[in-house]
Amino acid sequence: MKQLPLDQLGPREISPGLVDFGVLLPWISAANGNHLFVKIIHERDQFIQAIQPLAFELQHDINADYGDMWSVKIDFNVLRDLQPGSHFGSPGRHVYRFELHNPNTGILDWIIDPYAREYAVGKLSAFTLGYSPYVWSAGETNWKTPALRDLILYELNLAEFDASLQGAIDRLDYLADLGVNALSVMPVSHVALEVDWGYLPLGYFGVDERFGRRDDFQRFVDAAHQRGLAVIVDAVYGHTGEDFPYADLYSRLQYHENPFMGPFAKDYFGVSTDFNHALTRDFFYSVSLHWLNTYHIDGFRYDCVPNYWDGAMGVGYANLVFNTYEYVRNSRANLTRFDAPEGPRLIQIAEQLEAPEQILEQSYSNATWQNATFGAAESCAHGAADAVENLGQRLGALGYIEEAIQNGETIAKAPLQYIENHDHSRFLCEFGLRYPDWNSLFSEGDRAQWYRLQPYLIAVLAAKGIPMLWQGQEFGENYFVPDSGLGRVLLLRPLRWDYFYDTAGKSLVKLTRSLISLRKNCAELRRGSHYFYNDYGRYLSRGILLFQRETADAVSLVAVNFTDTGQSVPFTFSRHGAYVEQLHGLDNFTAGEEEHWLTIPSNYGRIWRSS
Repeated sequence: MKQLPLDQLGPREISPGLVDFGVLLPWISAANGNHLFVKIIHERDQFIQAIQPLAFELQHDINADYGDMWSVKIDFNVLRDLQPGSHFGSPGRHVYRFELHNPNTGILDWIIDPYAREYAVGKLSAFTLGYSPYVWSAGETNWKTPALRDLILYELNLAEFDASLQGAIDRLDYLADLGVNALSVMPVSHVALEVDWGYLPLGYFGVDERFGRRDDFQRFVDAAHQRGLAVIVDAVYGHTGEDFPYADLYSRLQYHENPFMGPFAKDYFGVSTDFNHALTRDFFYSVSLHWLNTYHIDGFRYDCVPNYWDGAMGVGYANLVFNTYEYVRNSRANLTRFDAPEGPRLIQIAEQLEAPEQILEQSYSNATWQNATFGAAESCAHGAADAVENLGQRLGALGYIEEAIQNGETIAKAPLQYIENHDHSRFLCEFGLRYPDWNSLFSEGDRAQWYRLQPYLIAVLAAKGIPMLWQGQEFGENYFVPDSGLGRVLLLRPLRWDYFYDTAGKSLVKLTRSLISLRKNCAELRRGSHYFYNDYGRYLSRGILLFQRETADAVSLVAVNFTDTGQSVPFTFSRHGAYVEQLHGLDNFTAGEEEHWLTIPSNYGRIWRSS
């Protein structure tokens, strides 16, 4: 893989007032009678009937690597728009689109620029005349991405979390106080709709205008880093929206082949991208490097990996994450946030739900989503047979490698551990729904059952792997999300911050803060071995789950009770000495060779740590 010539693509102000446009459109040449225009209007004029955009014709050339390329230089210093009231050429944002005149299909308007760095509404791309690059804070040079096993993730949707990037910035102190140290941000790339999860992108090199402008996201990342929060962005590379220009334009031209799109591996969602094409591979590689360099992000969560997974030695996903890793490894002098004695700390998280164990073994991904823990917890909440045993094994990351030696380098690996994420209803919904008979879209989990969340929170935040919370989980958010249908992604579910103040919210936030603090301060919970006490008679049959996290320096015994009755169970400690209960400081004792009885409250848990 190699970088696209981004210094020749998209709109770039190469000197004050002189903007150079460039776009790669393979198989669309001037020799075949094509003419390409860019239509530009100042942002302030776009909805004024009497002011129309100005059109400028691009010139055709050949790029040695990718074929047909079109470009034009526009000097805003000398051009004047004679339409009364026009702001054309004034400093500020201008919006634009391409229009192709083709001898066979006629005029094709509303073509998005695939290399735009800014976006406007719908299918409009944008650029800022007189743009001033963002100036990063002085502290940014000292920022270090956390080590993989130290991560505590918080997934958020900016549109729901606090409506805008500025709103999210205002909440960063809260997240830092909660104790998490990494934010997994759902897609911020350009999409067609105002309310959308973001998984059908139309533009990749910038931030969707519904969230803000590029410097707004840079300011968000800068502010997050100042508060000890890494930023991971969702990368949607295996498919696009149907209006993505390389899908839309070639479809309207009625071409039977496509230089970018097409079936490749699985075809689960959207319009598939074909990684057999060098342009496709290099495009997404360049997108990743652009986000690393321009926005200072700490890593990627790669959506829907099966759409471009063609094996460990293929040209798709494995090739992309390897080359991205190699780029960071070779650029650590400039990307100092990733530099560490153990190797580059670039975070590359796969969403490969079909074979999560395999993706860690066979690619440079160092983390993966996996729904096995969520599924086991769901079964446990419903009282299914053997559910507690299955959950105990999943909390120990059974079947996952902890590290891999790849090209002589040892790379840490871990699965994510969660019971909530954007794809599923809130876990409270497992304990009963309110308003189920009115309209299922507006059903909610019963917050009167909030206390039943507690043992699951304790278990997940003490588990082996990387724990992840979904926005608002810490105060008992209770939205229902249907498994399919437009209401799944086209309904805004803003966080109800007032939940933070009621009994359920205060209790859950307090517990979450305690558990995160404990994980951060106890190395065995982040890096220790995991032993699950799989004893049906003593524990599992009674709805009790016990597991141990251990290093040479300390051991923590985690005991949770999923039932409505407080219970006492016998246990013999492998390491003798004094044990202190970490959540409330109750039931402290000294363990010897004799059996000890542990008291575990209903719908709750205890964590005893050697002292």
